[in-house]
Amino acid sequence: MGSALRPDLSAIASHVRPNSRVLDIGCGNGDLMYVLEHEASCDARGIEIDATCVERCVARGLSVVQGDADSDLANYPDKAFDYAILSQTLQTAERPDKMLDELLRVGNQVFVSFPNFAHWRTRASLMFGGRMPVTRALPVSWYETQNIHHVTIDDFRELARAKDARIENAWFFAGEKKIGATAANWRAEFAVFQLSR
Repeated sequence: MGSALRPDLSAIASHVRPNSRVLDIGCGNGDLMYVLEHEASCDARGIEIDATCVERCVARGLSVVQGDADSDLANYPDKAFDYAILSQTLQTAERPDKMLDELLRVGNQVFVSFPNFAHWRTRASLMFGGRMPVTRALPVSWYETQNIHHVTIDDFRELARAKDARIENAWFFAGEKKIGATAANWRAEFAVFQLSR
């Protein structure tokens, strides 16, 4: 399912049960929502801060509202969705810890994907170049990036423990390729976690 999706979105799409209620937070152009609606008959809703992306989603027939996840998730009732999805957005949240609390509150299951700032290329760029990295996973200079919290796989695991969230599953990627969990904090460019509470 969803072969044209980014690897993290494809991993998520393949683990969402058909006919589920889904909230995609920071849904971008709605690619994941589109696949979930058309291939898995899900009732998919989205929140997106970028007005242009919201327009694109609505033009595709997707149910998306313009909003800021840092504040607007509070308007959703507890366990209103089977799945709450936050893809490549956690590191842009004002308070990732509070964002995770809200995701676990509104969704029975939560998917979170993020770039891993402990990847070896990032470490090498800092160690040998003394500069913030520009890599495939982090393609813009430090002053252009929306990333305000540099999270690693090990950091996220610790946050999940602190929030009493159970890690149901995890996937790790180097470029487009899925890799194993061994030394993922060093080897993976980005990660996807499935959580519940």
